[in-house]
Amino acid sequence: MSTHKRHLTRRRVLGASAIGIAATGAAVAGGTGLLSSASAAAFGYTDDGTNYVVGTGASLVFKVSKSTGDITSLVYKGKEYEGYGGRHSHVESGLGASTVSIKQSGSTILVKIVHGAITQWYAARSGQNNVYLWTDKKDASFTATRYIVRLKPGIFPNEGPDSWVEASDKVIEAGDVWKRADGTTHSKHFSGKRVIDYDHIGFTTGSVGLYLVRSNHEKASGGPFYRSLLRHSNEGGAALYEILHYNQAQTEAQRFGLQGPFVLSFTNGGTPSSSLFAAKLGTSWVDGLGITGWVGASGRGKVAGVGLKGMDAKYAYTVGFANADAQYWAKAAAGTGAYSCKGMLPGTYTLTVYKGELAVHTDTVKVTAGGTTSLHSLTITGDPSTAKTLWRLGDWDGTPGEFKNAKLMTYAHPSDGRAAKWTGNVTIGSGSEAASFPAYLWKDVNDGVLLYFRLTEKQAAAAHTLRVGVTDAFLNGRPRVTVNDWVSAVPTAPSQPSTRSLTTGSYRGNNHMFTFHVPNSAWKTDPAQYNVLKLNIVSGSTGSAFLSPGTSFDCMDLLA
Repeated sequence: MSTHKRHLTRRRVLGASAIGIAATGAAVAGGTGLLSSASAAAFGYTDDGTNYVVGTGASLVFKVSKSTGDITSLVYKGKEYEGYGGRHSHVESGLGASTVSIKQSGSTILVKIVHGAITQWYAARSGQNNVYLWTDKKDASFTATRYIVRLKPGIFPNEGPDSWVEASDKVIEAGDVWKRADGTTHSKHFSGKRVIDYDHIGFTTGSVGLYLVRSNHEKASGGPFYRSLLRHSNEGGAALYEILHYNQAQTEAQRFGLQGPFVLSFTNGGTPSSSLFAAKLGTSWVDGLGITGWVGASGRGKVAGVGLKGMDAKYAYTVGFANADAQYWAKAAAGTGAYSCKGMLPGTYTLTVYKGELAVHTDTVKVTAGGTTSLHSLTITGDPSTAKTLWRLGDWDGTPGEFKNAKLMTYAHPSDGRAAKWTGNVTIGSGSEAASFPAYLWKDVNDGVLLYFRLTEKQAAAAHTLRVGVTDAFLNGRPRVTVNDWVSAVPTAPSQPSTRSLTTGSYRGNNHMFTFHVPNSAWKTDPAQYNVLKLNIVSGSTGSAFLSPGTSFDCMDLLA
């Protein structure tokens, strides 16, 4: 029923004059970008026939389509920020026809959108310039789980590795990687951040900031080190993303159930208040709203660990918890390795200790509602770095971080003009081996990299195990090795993400160690001569250039 055909409640009467300005002024805002500052004067909502119009009682008025559940307007301090290219802000790529309802519970206004397996929720709290969001996904009828906030062009600076200029930049891959005349590459994929690295993502003009504060990602997939698109901008508009399951570089099956809240927050130009961050956000106000699947603090538990033994002081350690229904993680304290993870759903979890990004210990732990599971010190048992070696290239930390171009690859394409040449051979003992060795190897780009090393007469008289660690692969690319005249068998391809990753800012896949048992007959018997180790990429698939079969390296060593 439209607003003009029904009586207004006292609450709606109180907010009608202020919110009505936002409702009728949105069309004006579409042309000028400005509304009266009075549009945010009261807390409440109205129905303009097409949208529910919500006033936060602060400086923000937003609209939600009654037919699709899209956010169709975000007016902050009288200025419209929402929408580009005729599209609005929504879960997935837009749900289409949906059942949309609204209610007020005290100082909270809650909007509910139902479409098949997905229920999306928005909440406004009186006096706040925030929109709280939840996504409840019940099955895999939608392939991804994301929320995208679409923003008008020209408001925020168009800068950074995740921005591009369509009018002048050139598409070089899959319609979403661009190269500029200066040789730099740009893409929405180039966030340069792991989930564990950020609490919020957004834009600022210096006087106005618009940020998306991420949720705790308990129903997301990929773990603490997952990298995905977080934002993008070009001359056609800008966007912020909350990615919960995305098929790009994905290592886990998606999880289902309620995820959130994540928060869309306007600021005076600075970053959002830390009180909105997932680890600090108070949510007792949510308990009585009737959000399907919501589990409050009393229904959750905690794990507290005394510490970790056997840590390498050069690395940060993370303790992860995961099962089919949820994932969590906690940073271990330097020195002691003590950790604490609260707000966990009840259940039995696989506990994984990560040195850097490499799993070096696993265990199981049970979490109960309202309880704390206390763990004694855990002794790390799976660190490959403890093995005695004749030489080691890089280090076992689950990343290619020590190798050539590795850091650039989290926010650039391999063809970027700032990248050092991907070709080049390495001599063990030269003093700069790791920095000279390419982080990635592709069949069609730099296949056949050579490593030179010497062995003593005693060392050459024995067989040795060569270990090659990788972090990810494309098109089942994996290393086959030749040592002088000896050629290894073709190794079995490990399970890796099936999509692009090495060219879209992520080396994160499934860490895997290949072991090659090299017989003593393979070595040079003259200690003055160099042994030559050749690395080739093998695969049953084909591709070209940086989309040919390839892999990213973690570490390589020859055991004593």
